[in-house]
Amino acid sequence: MPESTELTELYSAIEESARVVGVTGSRDKIWPVLTAYQDTLPQSVISFRVQTGARKTDDLDCRFTLLPKDLDPYAVAVSNGLIAKTDHPVGALLREVHDEFPVDCYGVDFGVVGGFKKAWSFFRPDDLQSVSRFAGLPSMPPSVSENLHLFDRYGMTDTVSVVGYDYTKRSINLYFTGAPAECFTPEGIKSVLSDFGMPEPSDGMLKFGEQAFAIYVTLNWDSLQAERVTYSVNTRDAMALPVDIAPPIEKLVKDGPYGTAGSRFVYGITVTPKGEYHKIQKYYQWQTRVEKLLSADAG
Repeated sequence: MPESTELTELYSAIEESARVVGVTGSRDKIWPVLTAYQDTLPQSVISFRVQTGARKTDDLDCRFTLLPKDLDPYAVAVSNGLIAKTDHPVGALLREVHDEFPVDCYGVDFGVVGGFKKAWSFFRPDDLQSVSRFAGLPSMPPSVSENLHLFDRYGMTDTVSVVGYDYTKRSINLYFTGAPAECFTPEGIKSVLSDFGMPEPSDGMLKFGEQAFAIYVTLNWDSLQAERVTYSVNTRDAMALPVDIAPPIEKLVKDGPYGTAGSRFVYGITVTPKGEYHKIQKYYQWQTRVEKLLSADAG
């Protein structure tokens, strides 16, 4: 397929973003994803993400958001050879969500090293969904039902804005963007993390969490306990956040290409049973429509 100017420019921006964070991308991983979704890219929000801390920085992830709701991003990935079709429940879950819930749009993630990884179902900010209903889907991990009492305890049950599907790690993310303010106080953060089986948060995490707008919980099919919990902050000035900025994150913020999005970031701190790590999502291409959805587009 001929290389369009737009795809060539996007590829260059991805390659440059990877370079500044010290990651060597593979054209064989990047270009097939760009061509598979190329018809949707002019209307998409495009962002780049790097993570560090407890996990080694070994990839740069790219995200396309606002893919139309009549497009099945997982089916596109399979049909274009980006990922192998699986009989695991994660392969059926997106379609079940689409059939039962008012999905507004989709997103996809891929790594410049790891290739296609994830898909996302977004709901309108004025039509958040109930995790209790998700628990009833045939392919949903049993861990969702197991943790319903915790979602209820913290007033999160009816505030689901996004469902994420990680096809490589066989896990899901549930994003909660309407959790009560108490969940973001130091005592609330400690309580949430403790109840979900996470260790005591750092002082930096507590200060950061007070500015957060969303919580997301990662669950899988192999354990009834949550895999990790993340707090996310929207910011125009990532360097001003009350956190120690790791070199790869600083380099992406300062030296990575900005495109048309200007200075827009989502910064997240993830807490796992083994400790904390940080991540940042830097927007490269922007669409006005995402102003309302930004609260759901959280790393």
